[in-house]
Amino acid sequence: MRPPTLQDVADRAGVSYATADRVLNGRARVSARSTDRVQAAVAELGYTRNVAAANLSKGRVYRFAFVLPTGRNAFFQRMRTLIAARAARAAATNVQLEVLEVAAFDAASLAAGLDALSHGPVDGIAVVGLDGPELAAPLEALAARGVPVVSLVSPLPRSSAAPFVGIDNAVAGRSAARLVGLSHRRGPGRVLPVVGALNAPDHAERLAGFRAVLADDFPGVAVLPIIEGRDDAETVDRRVAQALDADPGITAIYNAGAGNSGLARALDRRPSRPFCIVHELVAHSRAALERDTFDVVIDQRPEVEIATALKLLRRMSDRMDLSPPPPICPTIVLRDTLPPEHPPRESTP
Repeated sequence: MRPPTLQDVADRAGVSYATADRVLNGRARVSARSTDRVQAAVAELGYTRNVAAANLSKGRVYRFAFVLPTGRNAFFQRMRTLIAARAARAAATNVQLEVLEVAAFDAASLAAGLDALSHGPVDGIAVVGLDGPELAAPLEALAARGVPVVSLVSPLPRSSAAPFVGIDNAVAGRSAARLVGLSHRRGPGRVLPVVGALNAPDHAERLAGFRAVLADDFPGVAVLPIIEGRDDAETVDRRVAQALDADPGITAIYNAGAGNSGLARALDRRPSRPFCIVHELVAHSRAALERDTFDVVIDQRPEVEIATALKLLRRMSDRMDLSPPPPICPTIVLRDTLPPEHPPRESTP
């Protein structure tokens, strides 16, 4: 049996096709009596709208923006490459993708970028979140316009209703701590934590999870004062080298942010190195794993994050029901489990 069509709904309700279409799409004014009849016919027939197909047939163009931090962060360079590759194919389905760059770890810059988007022709936004009061007004303006917002990689403030697409950052930090603890055979140690900035919720959540596991299960491993490297390789190189010179007893390093090429340089210059865990499998972290400079890389699979965010934005812009996506499962990569190198490609979640 074929599924019911909108014409079937109109016939059952005793109204025109145009009236049924207006009711289901919330356009123009329709009498309460006709609205009730159309809604009753929908329920009786079990009619389900294929909004995406309808919009495609009408030639609707979806404009989605990704708001990413600017700079030399290799992970976000990887995301830009993945988005560009996806954009070339998405155009065939009337989807236009653009990338807006804002200053890294700068809530005011992010707020200005979101404010600019709130005044332009955009159907949905995926944004790498920060925490800061400056974000409240532009997020409210986008909500008032009905523009869907998804937080990507790092969540927006808890006051935002934006669904989050990414790994569970607290669990990632907890996993890193367990590996650090096991590498010490439950003995004593001194671990140096590195983050980009603590106003980046993903970095703060990773660090909180990391601290919690060490305190509960590996109390002999002390957590040293945090280095904020701003995801800058030169800064991370300099500050880690200074820390290692000042404290030869450091037994482990956990970088919850970026700047890993600088961290690798700091470790490569030393005759021996501490146990080291970093995030994101990019060219330089892969190379550091291969030459035994890093021990573990936790990769959040950005190709899956991008695909999930786009799917979510499409459903939200079509006003379809949705449930929050589950956290994306990260990959823990060792030198022995390095995946083969290949050009960036999309992945279906």
